[in-house]
Amino acid sequence: MSFKQAKELVERMEFSEIAINKALVNLESASSNFEKTLAEQEKILNKLPYSDKKLSIMNIAVALNIGLIIGILVGKYLL
Repeated sequence: MSFKQAKELVERMEFSEIAINKALVNLESASSNFEKTLAEQEKILNKLPYSDKKLSIMNIAVALNIGLIIGILVGKYLL
């Protein structure tokens, strides 16, 4: 192996080491972003039952109001 070939081989190894280090940094940042995203999704999923409960209460309130209006109308026309 000549000196020129050895020098090229070392340069390739240095470039590949730089590329691997850069890939590791990118992977670590992607991993931390993924963990943050999962935490946000978990918060949203934990809030869903409460919003569903509020919608159920709202549906009951609307049904009661509609029942009241129908009762008033029926009472007015029957009496």
